[in-house]
Amino acid sequence: MFDRLWGRKDQQQGSETQSRADIANPVYKEIALQLTSTAENSTPDWTTSFGYIEDIDDGRGYTGGLVGWCSGTGDMLELVRAYAKAAPGNPLARYLPQLEQIMDAPYKQRPALSHRLLDPGFPADWKTAASDPAFQRAQLEERDRVYWQPAFEEAVRDGVGPLGLAIYYDVSVNHGPGDDDESFGGILAAARKAERPPAQGGDESKYLAAVVKDRVKILKAWGDYQKHGRQDIHNGLLEAGNLNLMPPIRWSVYDDPYELGSYPQVR
Repeated sequence: MFDRLWGRKDQQQGSETQSRADIANPVYKEIALQLTSTAENSTPDWTTSFGYIEDIDDGRGYTGGLVGWCSGTGDMLELVRAYAKAAPGNPLARYLPQLEQIMDAPYKQRPALSHRLLDPGFPADWKTAASDPAFQRAQLEERDRVYWQPAFEEAVRDGVGPLGLAIYYDVSVNHGPGDDDESFGGILAAARKAERPPAQGGDESKYLAAVVKDRVKILKAWGDYQKHGRQDIHNGLLEAGNLNLMPPIRWSVYDDPYELGSYPQVR
């Protein structure tokens, strides 16, 4: 099954037969961004998602942009602050007091407050701002500062390859920064207790499977788990042994199939 759906199994049977790829090569960042974008925005072309904004009824208020910044978790507030600093008087700056008020409220009140304080203009103003190069730069910089760079640094620390880096980034985006059990750092800590990472002499495939298993446990605890959700991307590539993310790469998430036939252009 997986040699057909996920690609290159005949040439990749695990870390012991693959030469180590340099995860600092920007092509692997681009592949990771595309994989996560199919889970976040149902397209591998992440550059189309600057203007995405909606309430997906996950208890986090509005979700918007490249990585799904949320009005109820604080990262959207930080993004809009960064945008206001770069471009004073922009279409979203006037919502800073409301975003701050939302974050001052208890967590369970934030979804309703997001609508009471931000409606009706916020979604339209977000979409208007998305055409502003300053807002696009703010999204790129905040994505890298909050989500990409921590994922990359931990991937280097643990000695994982391109697939591991992609998994780390997806967990970072989906679970957020922090060291509690439900956040990026806590999930990695649990996986390291279950299996040694490659930097400590462990088997890379077994270790990465432990990372995916632990994040699935958290998704189920949240009520966010879906049978064919984002974990299918990584489990499929692990089953194929494609630790170096060598094209062609075929994957599926939420029953939608995708394919990357060759190494992408770095953007």
